[in-house]
Formats: sequence, C-alpha cells, structure tokens
Amino acid sequence: MAELRPSGAPGPTAPPAPGPTAPPAFASLFPPGLHAIYGECRRLYPDQPNPLQVTAIVKYWLGGPDPLDYVSMYRNVGSPSANIPEHWHYISFGLSDLYGDNRVHEFTGTDGPSGFGFELTFRLKRETGESAPPTWPAELMQGLARYVFQSENTFCSGDHVSWHSPLDNSESRIQHMLLTEDAQMQPVQTPFGVVTFLQIVGVCTEELHSAQQWNGQGILELLRTVPVAGGPWLITDMRRGETIFEIDPHLQQERVDKGIETDGSNLSGVSAKCAWDDLSRPPEDDEDSRSICIGTQPRRLSGKDTEQIRETLRRGLEINSKPVLPPINPQRQNGLAHDRAPSRKDSLESDSSTAIIPHELIRTRQLESVHLKFNQESGALIPLCLRGRLLHGRHFTYKSITGDMAITFVSTGVEGAFATEEHPYAAHGPWLQVRRAAPWQALPLEPQECQAPELHRLFPQLHHKGESVTRESSQELPRLSCLSPVSC
Repeated sequence: MAELRPSGAPGPTAPPAPGPTAPPAFASLFPPGLHAIYGECRRLYPDQPNPLQVTAIVKYWLGGPDPLDYVSMYRNVGSPSANIPEHWHYISFGLSDLYGDNRVHEFTGTDGPSGFGFELTFRLKRETGESAPPTWPAELMQGLARYVFQSENTFCSGDHVSWHSPLDNSESRIQHMLLTEDAQMQPVQTPFGVVTFLQIVGVCTEELHSAQQWNGQGILELLRTVPVAGGPWLITDMRRGETIFEIDPHLQQERVDKGIETDGSNLSGVSAKCAWDDLSRPPEDDEDSRSICIGTQPRRLSGKDTEQIRETLRRGLEINSKPVLPPINPQRQNGLAHDRAPSRKDSLESDSSTAIIPHELIRTRQLESVHLKFNQESGALIPLCLRGRLLHGRHFTYKSITGDMAITFVSTGVEGAFATEEHPYAAHGPWLQVRRAAPWQALPLEPQECQAPELHRLFPQLHHKGESVTRESSQELPRLSCLSPVSC
C-alpha cells in the first residue's frame, strides 16, 4: 500500500525533501543518497521544491511489499517549439542506496554503482485540464522494482519489458515498455556510488516486436522522430492509437527490415519460462542425466557459470568483432549448497557462489538428444535467435525465471563455447549449449511461420514443446525481459 502526499508534508518515516542549499545541520540528518537525488531534481525543477509523492506506508526495509520508498511527480512544461508537450515527470527513489547503512543495499564503495546503480523515471503526457498527476505510473514503477529486487537482474538502456496489458489498465494500445536514458536527468555521484536514471517508454506490441527483432535503441530513435509517438524526450501518450509504422509506413521497410538484414538482432538474451531435458539417458539415471537435482535439492548455477552467462550476453553484441564465450574456470571447490535464499552476490552480477556443486557432477557432458520446453512467447523468439543472431555469427541465451537453468544457442562464429560441431549438444550443470553449423537462408523470420519442420531440419535431434500461457500467468513481471541489450 502507498499514500499520496506532498513531499514536504510530514510522513510516517520520511523527512521533508531539502534542496542542495539545505542548512548543513539539517542536511547531515537527511539520508545522503536521497539528498543527492533530490539535488538533481531541484536542479531541473527549482520552482517545485515540494512535489507530490507516492510513498510506501511500510518501507521495504521494514517488511513492506514496495521496494521504492518514494516516487516524486513533477509537472514539466515541455517545449512546444521542439514538439515536446507538457507532461508529468515521475522519478523513483529506492533502487539506489539511499541510506548507506546496509538496510537495503550492501555498501560497496563510492566508485561503483549505488545499490542497483539506477533509478527509474517516466514521462506521461498531461491531458487537457488535468490538475494533478495520475498515480498509476508509481505502481508500474513499483512493479518493475519488485522484479529487479526479486530477480536481481538490472536494467540497461535499450531493454524491453513485455507487459501484455495496458500500462494504465485501460483499453490503450500502449502495453509494453522500452527503457532508455532520461533526456534531462544527469548521473549523480552519491556518497554510496553513482546513480543513473533510466526512463520507461510505453510502446505498442508491434513496436516491441520490432525492438526484439532488431534492437531497442533503433526503435527508440524512430520514436524520437515521430512527435505523437514520443518525440525528442520520448513522452508516453496512453491515448496514442497508432503505431509508428501506421503513422509512417516507410519506417518498417526502410529502417527496421533493412536494419535486421544488415545488423541482425541486438538482443543477446532474455529471461524466460524455459526448461530442457537430456533425452540421452533414461530418467531413472539420476547421477548425471536429464535430472538437474542433487538428492532433493535443486541444482543451482554456480557463481562461475552465472558470471559466464552474464559475459555471454554482454559480449554477444559485438558487431565488428568475433563474439567469444569466456572459458569456464576448472578450479571449483567441493561441497553442497547452503540452504538459504540467494543474495545479490549469488546473482549474475557476482563472481562468488555459495551454491557450489561437486565437481564430478558439473563436468561438461556431450548429449545425443535434448528436449527444449518454452512458453509461447519464448518460443516465438526462436526465429529471432536463428535469423537475427546465429546467422550473424552470434549467440542467444534463454535464462529461466523459474529456476537456475539456461539455454544458449551458439554458431560456428562463437569461440569459447563447450558445444562443438562434433558434439552440438553439451551441458555444464544446468546450462545447456546448442550449436549448429547449417545454412539459414530458408528459415522464415516471422514467429507464426516457424513450425516444427524447420526446427527439426536445422536441429534434427532437438525436440521442442510450445506451451500456451494463461491470462493470469501472462501478468507475471516480466514474462520476458531483455537481460543485456547493450555492449559493455
């Protein structure tokens, strides 16, 4: 639950918001991370020292459900001469380290990211006669923040989020999101690290699919050129009834289709509902077969594996150099995982692991036949994986959101993979790699055209299973989200 109040009004746990010129004695009592972000807000909105805020009644660090302590809402007059309409500007507080006392985020120094390293913003077109900002964007931001805290997958500029529902629960066509750098907010150096600002941009389904097939940054640039679809500051208009391709039909063929043909897809991996089974051995062979369990405990990806998957996603976007998978470190400790929830150090951001699997159970295994299982949307991205990635000598990774499992498709242009031409199906613990050196010219690009015969022609020993998703399960956040769409 959250409440709406002016930021200067007394709150249950939050002091008023001072500006960068606050008296030293008062500023010393104010959380330094929060103070630093407020300073950037005051730079943009010096005439709005006390904006309306949505604030969590019970803070996340006190056991509440909402990770964001506050969402401030400002009125931005825009610039009519530059086709920037008046709009509401929402800014989150809580994904970065506001307090520096380890109540939410582990303090890691001043040189790196503060907390997750970013805060979210959102720009919503102001409707005529609207005197107060709608509060639904604050809940949208809380939903994205819950995903980040629960999955520990951070967002990057160019990422997409498949939401599958109008963002404001209306009948709008704006049902998905892209993320990009905020047009006005500058990175902030706080005592606990650097904070950048990622802006949420509402998009239609057709625009989301184009971002997946090509790249998010390319679609964002197209949105900037169409004033009614976002304009220079990428302002979301929930009443927009046409896609950019309906507004300007030439954009699809002249920009997107040519971009896909020339560049391939810039999407190197997704979090998805997926799983795989080893059909090379009978199910009752539990020691090293399709089962991914040790006794009754699920096998977890080790820290080195998660590190390698992370680097796989990041390095997969190198357009002008040969993509390389970093080698697996053979030096591993023996021992079983501790029974505890994974911390941030166990996520893809980390080099460490408390979920170590005995070395003899995580050796690389060559498989004769595998069975892949995807939900409907994940399976629809297989043509993108093949035509947009493997055709261009790259790789594509599915990381399961329901367990510690990953599937990476690799081509002959990818060095360092443990799947080889001689053994195209190989597994390292719960991480499967599928490699294929085959001609791709006849593979259809559209998901609805990709049927089982095409997949079996390219991967004759690969079994797949498409699974439909109910309306209820499709609301899980996010069912499909980009892990690393930008090169590092």
